[in-house]
Amino acid sequence: MSSPEQSLSLPVYMQENETSQEFKDLIASMPTEKGWMAKHLHRYQGFWHSTRQLQGVLACQKHFQAQDGDIFLVTTPKSGSTWLKAVMFSLVNRVSFPDTKQHPLLTNNPHALVPFLEMEYIGKENLDFTNFTFPRLFSTHLPLLSLPRSVEDSDCKLVYLCRNPKDTFVSFWHFTNKLRPIDWSATSLEETFDKFCRGVSLYGPFWDHVLGYWKESLERPQRVFFMKYEEMKNEPRIQLRRLSEFLGCPFSLEEENSGVLDEILELCSFENLSNLEVNKIGKLHSGQEHQVFFRRGEVGDSMNYLTAEMVGKIDMITEQKLHCHGLKF
Repeated sequence: MSSPEQSLSLPVYMQENETSQEFKDLIASMPTEKGWMAKHLHRYQGFWHSTRQLQGVLACQKHFQAQDGDIFLVTTPKSGSTWLKAVMFSLVNRVSFPDTKQHPLLTNNPHALVPFLEMEYIGKENLDFTNFTFPRLFSTHLPLLSLPRSVEDSDCKLVYLCRNPKDTFVSFWHFTNKLRPIDWSATSLEETFDKFCRGVSLYGPFWDHVLGYWKESLERPQRVFFMKYEEMKNEPRIQLRRLSEFLGCPFSLEEENSGVLDEILELCSFENLSNLEVNKIGKLHSGQEHQVFFRRGEVGDSMNYLTAEMVGKIDMITEQKLHCHGLKF
């Protein structure tokens, strides 16, 4: 653990709160590795979490009470969370906010409108979500088997967005280096690549995370909607229409004809969101600058960074882990 003096000199998102002896004993019993950005990653229920984040995971599992109708956007980090948060918020709230020229997304970062559930519970136990309008929108990076029991016991809908692992890795590598304190040296691509392939990344292993929700979407398609980032980029209108139908708020013919679908896609486009003033200068309450969530938003950017050997290694792991289950990128 970091000393209080060391911790307070770090950004909020890297600080470690005071914890109970029970928590300290728990993490002492867990497999631990050096993190990409955090000092340590601990393996809990088969997946890796930072010390700070694990506090939120445990509190969320213990205290969060899901309700029928709740909607959860689930991703691994850097799989398009920011973009789909904006899309889903606009989609389910389009009756309340029909004018995209006077929309909450113009003055609020998507992460402020659709909070990360486990992050909200860091250092807290009793949270009040009664001010959330129905249906309540949450996001999470939690793997399927780590979701709070109340989610399984309630009539909730889960929207899972996955991304090609090569692009996910490169985006995550850039992201963590941007969030490292300025006096810390950047982590090398080679070092983090090795960790990623071994599954040692925040909420990793990537392939196990994706597979859990993929299999659940096949077994319970009325509950889990599985989306691919690349398909959302290539055919946004088709995917948005499918998403609206899954969530029970399909576009009417009148909405289609009047351009509501296209207005949502334009409002939530990478170009529009990344150029909004709020996303250039603002910060989350946990300290991350809004602008770090917008880098390129492209498909295939990993080819500018990975060697042929690296590409072959990730492709081999993906084939071994996912192809036999019918999931390909």
